[in-house]
Amino acid sequence: MTDHDTSDVLVVGSGLAGLAAALGATRQGDDVTLVTKATRPEGASSWWAQGGIAVSRDDPEQFKDDIVAASDDTADADAVDVLVENANDAVQDVLFETLAVEFDSGDDGPDYTREAAHSEDRILHVDAATGKHIHVPFLNYLDAHDGVEIIDDTAALELIRHEGRVHGAMLESDGDVRPHFAGSVVLATGGIGELYPRTTNPDNATGDGIAMAALAGADVRDMEYVQFHPTACVVNDADSTTGADADVAFLVSEAVRGEGGLLRNGDGERFMPDYHADAELAPRDVVARAVTAEREATGEVRLDVSPVDFADEFPGLAERCAEHGIDYDEGIPVAPAEHFLCGGVAVDDRGRTTLDRLYAVGECSRTGVHGANRLASTSLLEGLVWGLRAGADAAGNDADPIEAPDLLTRDPDLPDRFAREKFHRLRRVMDEQVGVERTPADLNRSLALLRRLKGEVDAYVRTRTSRSLYELRNASVTALLIARHAAENTESVGTHNLVADAETPTAD
Repeated sequence: MTDHDTSDVLVVGSGLAGLAAALGATRQGDDVTLVTKATRPEGASSWWAQGGIAVSRDDPEQFKDDIVAASDDTADADAVDVLVENANDAVQDVLFETLAVEFDSGDDGPDYTREAAHSEDRILHVDAATGKHIHVPFLNYLDAHDGVEIIDDTAALELIRHEGRVHGAMLESDGDVRPHFAGSVVLATGGIGELYPRTTNPDNATGDGIAMAALAGADVRDMEYVQFHPTACVVNDADSTTGADADVAFLVSEAVRGEGGLLRNGDGERFMPDYHADAELAPRDVVARAVTAEREATGEVRLDVSPVDFADEFPGLAERCAEHGIDYDEGIPVAPAEHFLCGGVAVDDRGRTTLDRLYAVGECSRTGVHGANRLASTSLLEGLVWGLRAGADAAGNDADPIEAPDLLTRDPDLPDRFAREKFHRLRRVMDEQVGVERTPADLNRSLALLRRLKGEVDAYVRTRTSRSLYELRNASVTALLIARHAAENTESVGTHNLVADAETPTAD
């Protein structure tokens, strides 16, 4: 057999969910290999998480109610129970006792804050940069662990499977491709930001885990539920009607609105009370649609932070404003940007997919917790809770090497612009036809365009092997799944916002 590597558990992805899975497995005595195509630590979505991590505190039932309400009553009740009932213990175990994360605190203990659609203050945070304050110590902790090997700048290209069981993955590093066999594989590959022109995700979030799992035969669900964060700071906003040429400078945490920030349109008017009783603290899907509508009607939307002691309460965000030449006293220019996929690879309460020995955790998974719309500051918690459970469950299996797929490289490499041009086409389709608002006609057009694009990419993948080409394949597969699920779902709910097709004029 071709040279290969083995480990007890192979984790693909280095965000909080992947790190938690590695921790869960190594606590069972298994040797873990964690591979990530990111360069640490900024390449993982968890590093960029601002708001914080929600916990149950002493009212788990209210936390459950908030999650279900934010989901537009579509969240899976059993999954919500798992999340909420394990929240306090998981955070205490890993973040306080194991990693000693220094969350913001006051005289009476942790400084809990509130974000949109939460009915009480329950979010632990570190300024508005919680992700990196959790992620860095977690990486350092596992780096020093004898049972964990972390390998940077390494991409999983394809799962190795046979008769419904996953045996490992084909890994690429610096152009070299070789099989890695494992007793279990845990996908923790993050989100899909590269499928849209505006996103809060880090670079290279191309839906890899979802595409690989789907191509291997795993069930994928709820892909139409793409959440757009309503307040991404935008610069170079050349086309404020669509935002297609606007660059996302940084995410403005919902905590700013939780502390009193107000959204104003291009006429200086506060508009959110006209859209929802909770105004700026309405669920994200509601706020994103309102911001989109007001940008189209008045040219821009700004976040007024004058009611907030902004520089003192959010020094990191104030610094980011200064870096981009934004005077926050005049309001921060904002627009919706792709933020989080609520669907993904279907898993159970232990992160098990429909394929034997394959697990999925974090944003690439679909636990059912979020339903059609995610409640703020639950993504880190979901990654932590399901990561620990999946890692523990994945342990205890021996690697079983089999014949690995032959990824061909018989044709010349494609020019760099090939992938860039195809990505540009894909993003344009997703932005214009599978965005904040969708029409049935647009979704049907997107399916035709995306099928054609995927066919073109598949033709090249058959004879060439490169990371950029496989990322493009993964993005095209994932985009097609999103469009297909959206077209099949005729109910407008949560982040899946259907509007009627424009009437076609008829002759008298």
